[in-house]
Amino acid sequence: MADIVFVYVTCADADEARRIGRTLVEERLAACVNLRAHETIYRWQGAIESGPEWALIAKTTRAAFARLRDRVAALHSYTVPCIVAVPVADGLAAYLDWVGDEVGG
Repeated sequence: MADIVFVYVTCADADEARRIGRTLVEERLAACVNLRAHETIYRWQGAIESGPEWALIAKTTRAAFARLRDRVAALHSYTVPCIVAVPVADGLAAYLDWVGDEVGG
């Protein structure tokens, strides 16, 4: 079973999230990507900002994370995009194997 991580990325809008998510799957950097709309509140350059944003969760392997991170950063519109990996402690073995196969294949 591969060492699986879920990668959380925030995006400016649905188009950017779809474009990045599709690229990650096409390039086998992620087995699949989930997209969600949400509102965000954050501090940026001394001011509190808020507004709509999209998040994607990419399922990948720890071994592929650096390549995925660098690819997202290259495709992203933000100066400092949120790109964080969260380790998967456990799960359905068949699913985790599938993620590893899709990314490693």
